[in-house]
This record gives sequence, structure tokens and C-alpha cells, in this order.
Amino acid sequence: MNRLSKAFQNRKRELLMTFTVAGDPDYSISREIIKALEKGGADIIELGLPFSDPVADGPVIQQADQRALESGMNTDRFFDLVRDIRKDSEIPLVVLTYTNLILQRGIQSFYQDAADAGIDAVVVADLPYEEAASFIVAAEKAGIAPVMMVSTTTSKERLFKILTVKSGFIYLVAALGVTGVRQATDPQARELLSEIKKQSNIPVAPGFGISDRTQVMEWGKAGADAVIVGSALVKTIEGGLQDPDSLIPAVTSFVQSLKG
Repeated sequence: MNRLSKAFQNRKRELLMTFTVAGDPDYSISREIIKALEKGGADIIELGLPFSDPVADGPVIQQADQRALESGMNTDRFFDLVRDIRKDSEIPLVVLTYTNLILQRGIQSFYQDAADAGIDAVVVADLPYEEAASFIVAAEKAGIAPVMMVSTTTSKERLFKILTVKSGFIYLVAALGVTGVRQATDPQARELLSEIKKQSNIPVAPGFGISDRTQVMEWGKAGADAVIVGSALVKTIEGGLQDPDSLIPAVTSFVQSLKG
């Protein structure tokens, strides 16, 4: 049982999963941001591995990816950052990445390097279930939890197949389109959450469009095991770039407000 599964097993209420792009705006500040996320109350941290063409992400995260890439972040540096985090933290770490970055390193090498660095689970944003077999095998061999994504457009037949994978959690795309702040939760997405919970005991974590404590609570009441907040947090980071002294306190305060 790894750090992620322990967190889900021991939870008393919905867990808070916060997302940040690794290396945004640079390596050292990114490390301080990750510390602030944990200090603010995050239960799980999802780290975006910067990619030049993040098709699932909206403008806020795209810009964060660009800042990170321009600062020199790459896959090797990403694993260095994870090893730095692991020197003094046992918080569950999830990497969100894209297929090309894994293929470039080699599927087995990527998952083994991720495990050796201290990653607990991997989400591949543009990997369809039908092409995921070799990625899932490599993840399981390395002792890493694969994470499958579903949305309201997922057919019942396909959902049934996805739920046969021993996922660390199901990433429920709570709003169609790319990442970004939304003003309300989607009733169809809540229905999908309910359907998954009926069919499986795999933890479910909605993400996309969730930006404040009210929405976190709505998803918790709907039965979510964890709730993912990304773009709103990355926007907070972006807003603090002009005043570095305020950046870390702003991140900590925002996470505390989400945690309630």
C-alpha cells in the first residue's frame, strides 16, 4: 500500500488535491510553492510535468507550462524536484503528464524513474483507455498507481472496461473542455460520480473547473473521495509573480480557504 492508497483509506472527509506545474516559475520557487501547498492543508499534490502542447489545459496552465519550460524544467529536472520534495515530505504525489513525454523516455523507464523518485501515481491526460495497456503494465511493474480518466461523454460500456483497471483513483473530468475555472458544478458529472460509486470501490476525484471551498464541499457531499483544484491555484501563483514576497503567503492562504 503506497502513500496514495493510505490517504484514501484513512480519510475522514473528501481529500484536497492541489495542482501546480512543476518548475513554475522556476525550480526553487516551485519547491517553495509545493511546501506551501502542504502547509496550507493539501492532502495530495498533483504535479504537472510541463509540456509544449498540453491539449487538455486551458490558458492559465498553458502559460504556467511555458514559464516552467523557459526556466529549464524537463523530465530529468522534474524527477530531481520530486527527490527534493521527498527529503522532508511523505505527502502523496501524482504526476499529470502527456503521452509524448513518456514515449520519449521509454514507457518502462519513465514509470520506474517516477517510482524511484517518489511519485505515487501517474495521470496521462491524452492517453485513451484503448491504448493504455502497455502504460498500465509498466506502472504496475514499477509499483505506481495508474490513474484513468472518465467524463460525461464516456459510454457505459467503456466505463465498465475502465473500472476493471486497478487505478489509484478515477479522475472524473467534472467539466467538458479544457481546464479552467467554472462557476457551477455540472449535474451530469455528479450523476456520473454516483454511477461510478455504485459500480466500483476505486476512489473518485473530480477535477476541471473547481475553484473554491463551496465547490469542494459540493463534490464532497456528492460522494467524491478527493477534489482536485488546479487552474484557480495556478492563477493565484501567476498573480503573485510581480510581488515575490506575497507569493508563498498567497498560495498558503488560498489552500487554507479551500480546505476550510
